Amino acid sequence: MTSSRRRFPQVRTMHTTEELRNYLAEQGIDLPLDDNVVPGPTGPLAEEIDIGGLHIANRFAILPMEGWDGSASGFPTDPVIRRWQRFGASGAGLMWGEATAVVEDGRANPNQLVINPETVESIASLRLAATAERANGFEGPDLVVGMQLTHSGRWSRPHGEPIPRIAQRIPALDARVPVIDTSVMSDDELDDLALRYIEAGELAADAGFDFVDIKHCHGYLLHEILTARSRPGRFGGTFEGRTRFLRLVAEELRRRRPELKVAVRLSAYDPGPYTADEDGIGRPETGGFVPFGPDDGGNPFGETHRFLRLCAELGVGLVSITIGSPYYNPHAQRPAYHPALDGYLPPREPLAEVARHLTTTAALAKEHPDLVLVGSGYSYLQEFLANAGQYQIRTGGVGMVGVGRLALSYPGYPADILAGRALNPRLICRTFSDCTTAPRIGQPSGCYPLDEHYKKSAVRVEIAAAKKRKRAAGE
Repeated sequence: MTSSRRRFPQVRTMHTTEELRNYLAEQGIDLPLDDNVVPGPTGPLAEEIDIGGLHIANRFAILPMEGWDGSASGFPTDPVIRRWQRFGASGAGLMWGEATAVVEDGRANPNQLVINPETVESIASLRLAATAERANGFEGPDLVVGMQLTHSGRWSRPHGEPIPRIAQRIPALDARVPVIDTSVMSDDELDDLALRYIEAGELAADAGFDFVDIKHCHGYLLHEILTARSRPGRFGGTFEGRTRFLRLVAEELRRRRPELKVAVRLSAYDPGPYTADEDGIGRPETGGFVPFGPDDGGNPFGETHRFLRLCAELGVGLVSITIGSPYYNPHAQRPAYHPALDGYLPPREPLAEVARHLTTTAALAKEHPDLVLVGSGYSYLQEFLANAGQYQIRTGGVGMVGVGRLALSYPGYPADILAGRALNPRLICRTFSDCTTAPRIGQPSGCYPLDEHYKKSAVRVEIAAAKKRKRAAGE
């Protein structure tokens, strides 16, 4: 195998915005940066924002970072509570709670949280743990906390082995999991699932959450429904059919629980499935996949714009923008210098993928000023995350800056930026991807290289051994 990794310098080797900016220019990558991040209450990142009555203290959001570490029954465990406490103390104004399954067979792993009448009290304690940490350390508006409601669809593994439930047959993806004709969910099953989402939203409201996310991203079930152009029946074919699920859930939740806000996390662009070539470099697969986003006229974001207009009509004022899927194009969804165990070497400079996240979100934000868009893809920028985020906030390219992997290793990053404190370089995520590799070998996610809690774990030894076996196999 020929490694392509050394073609790209690591971001941590660049010490100034000028150095990074010059490198970006050499590579032809459009990724604007502010030279100086303004600390304190006058800085763009510290601006308060109101979203449909939700008053948010600043422009930082913690993105949904799942730990694969709940109980087998879907209850929170001590590691889950620890993560929520750390995110609560981050200084971010908004916490987008992790993926929580609405039904048992829609779990992405055997330890994913599940919301139901039995677990809701324990899940409510997570929100309380996060908000208590926020209240203890910061002045100003309370922490806004949401819950991401999910069904993993094609990527469901409720008991460890894949048990896919899908919206349609997709040849390019069917080969990756054991799909059979009965894996396709019927319209009646989807109607019933919509009721489960509505009931889960009501439980989240009872638990005190400020909003719920009707998750449409990363190749999970509702994202796949958006691509179901050839599916017959109520949930396929036309744009109206493919967005029926969102309308059913959002409209009924607004009727039943008007105090609960509805949000969406959306894969706004999808480059399609990739696989490793003989040198271990990710290359696109051909045929059999028509992503959500483009319209019939060739506009690459035609249906994305239409979907966002629908969100506004439904009263969905908060949308988190992401790209692709961790299962079939991880280089685009989560740019990394070190790929996860089941990944591949990046096909191009990962900073170009960061730029794609930021420019996609900016293009959408400028067309939909009535929505607040939360951006993602920032963690790869490391020390320069706030320089890029402040530029996007200042120029209207995003409503809030989402912090994902970096929050696992350095949850206090937003607080340090807002206070103008020096950053701790030993806590900054270097995209080792162990937070993804661990779940791929059936272990909890976390920052094993940098978080002392995980560094001491025996799982770190398992991760190293798994990587060694892959290298020995020449994969």
